[in-house]
Amino acid sequence: MDTKEPQSADGQNPPTGGPGPSTNSVQIEQKSYEMPPREGISITHFLTVADIERSARWYEKVFDGRILSKGDSDGAPAYIQIANTWLLVNVGGGPTPDKPTVTLHIPADPDSVSSFMNIRVADIQACYELWRSRGAEFLTEPKPKYGETRCYIRDPDGYIIEVGQSNPGTTYG
Repeated sequence: MDTKEPQSADGQNPPTGGPGPSTNSVQIEQKSYEMPPREGISITHFLTVADIERSARWYEKVFDGRILSKGDSDGAPAYIQIANTWLLVNVGGGPTPDKPTVTLHIPADPDSVSSFMNIRVADIQACYELWRSRGAEFLTEPKPKYGETRCYIRDPDGYIIEVGQSNPGTTYG
C-alpha cells in the first residue's frame, strides 16, 4: 500500500497549513475514504452489542478508535473510526421493514463463530503489549501460523478479532 500526500481535485498538493483530508478520512493512493462517503464506497463493519456505550468505549480505549457518534436510546448506532475502517455498534432487535426475517443478537456461543474482524499490524508484539495494557483479553500470545504471526482478542460481547503480522517478504495479490 503506497501512502501519498493528500492531493486536491486538480492533483496538486494542498499548500502547507492548507486544508487536507477531514479528520474522519483516510488518504490512500490519492483516494479519500470517508464516512459517510461523498463518492464511491466506504466499508463499515456492524456488530450487535449488549451495551452501546460500553462497546464504543472499549474500541476507543483498546484500538485508539475515535467515537464519531454515541448512538441513543431511540435506536441510533454508535460509529467508531478505527484506523482506515469504521465500526457500527448497536443493540440487537427483531425484524424491521428492511430486514423482515432477520433478528440481530450478540453471539450465543462466543466459541462458535462464522466471521471475525482481522486487523493487520506492522509490529504484533508491540500491539499485543499495548492493547493488553489497555484491557484487551487475548486468547493466546502471538503465535506463528501460515506465513504470519497472529493472535486473537475477545471483545466485551464475545466477538473475536484476529491480529496478524505478515512474515517479511510476504506479498498479497
